[in-house]
Amino acid sequence: MFRIEKISSLDLPELAPYRTMRRSAEHEAQGIFIAEGEKVTRRLLESHFTVISVVLPEKHLENYRPLLEALPEHITVYLAEKPLLETLVGYSLFQGILSVGKIPPPAPLAEILQKSPKPQLFAAIDELSNAENLGALVRNCVAFGVQGLIVGETSSSPFLRRAVRNSMGTIFQLPVVELKQRRGLHESQPELRRRETPPSESNLTLAQTLRDLRARGIRCIAAHPHATGKTLSQADFSGDCCIVFGSEGDGISKAVLDSCDEAVAIPMSTNVDSLNVGAAAAVFLYEANRQRGKI
Repeated sequence: MFRIEKISSLDLPELAPYRTMRRSAEHEAQGIFIAEGEKVTRRLLESHFTVISVVLPEKHLENYRPLLEALPEHITVYLAEKPLLETLVGYSLFQGILSVGKIPPPAPLAEILQKSPKPQLFAAIDELSNAENLGALVRNCVAFGVQGLIVGETSSSPFLRRAVRNSMGTIFQLPVVELKQRRGLHESQPELRRRETPPSESNLTLAQTLRDLRARGIRCIAAHPHATGKTLSQADFSGDCCIVFGSEGDGISKAVLDSCDEAVAIPMSTNVDSLNVGAAAAVFLYEANRQRGKI
C-alpha cells in the first residue's frame, strides 16, 4: 500500500536520504540504501526488500502503481518534477526516479550453503573498495548463476549507492554475506545490530571463512593476475567452488591468498597487467559455467 504526497519544498525530514545521496557512509550506518533510475527502482519494488519511499515525477506514477499496490508495507510516494528533484539531490538526473530501501540482515552462510544446489558456485571479494566495480561484479555474479557473494571485511558494501546503480538492481537477487559490521548501526538501530549476523560469523575474517569453506569440501580459487601456476582453462570449476576476487590495485591480500586452494590467472598480453575486476569476474564465471555445461 502507498500514499501520495506532492512536494514543492525540499525541507521534509523524510527526504533527508535523498538530500544526502553523496554520503553513502551515513546511509550504510542507518541501514538504508538509495536506488537510482527506472530499472533499479522497479527491481527494488519487485524484490523481497523492504521499501521506505519512492520519489518520481507524476507522469511515471501509473507505470508503477501495480507494483506499489502490491507492496506489503505502507510507503510514501513523493511526486515532484525533475528540476526540483535535481535540486534535491544536487546533480542532473536522467529519469528523476529514486527510491530508498532497507539493507537486509546478511544471509547466514550456513543457510546459503544448505539451500544452494550442487555443484555450488560462490564468489568472494577482498579489499574491493570501488563501488562501481563492485556493482559490475554483482551484475556478473547474477548473470552467471553465483549462489552467494561473500564480502570480506576490507571491502565496501554492495549496497552503496553507486554499487546498487552499477549492479542495475541485480543486488536484490543475490544472497550476500557481509563479514564486517555496518558502522554506526548499533547506535541508531540496536535491535537490528543484535540480529545482523549470527554470533559464529560476526567476527570472522574472509581468510577464516575461506578455510571454513574448504573444510566443507568447497574449493577456493583465487583470481590472481600474477599466478604462476594454472591458467584459467587449466583450473577445475566443475565441482563446488568459491572464486575470490581482489582489487585492481593491490589484488588479493596474502592472508586471503594463503587461505585459497590455488591461484589462477587469465592469460593475456604482456602489455596488460590485469583486467578490471568486473571484466575478470565475467571471464572466470563464464569459464565456470562452460565447464558445467551451462553455456
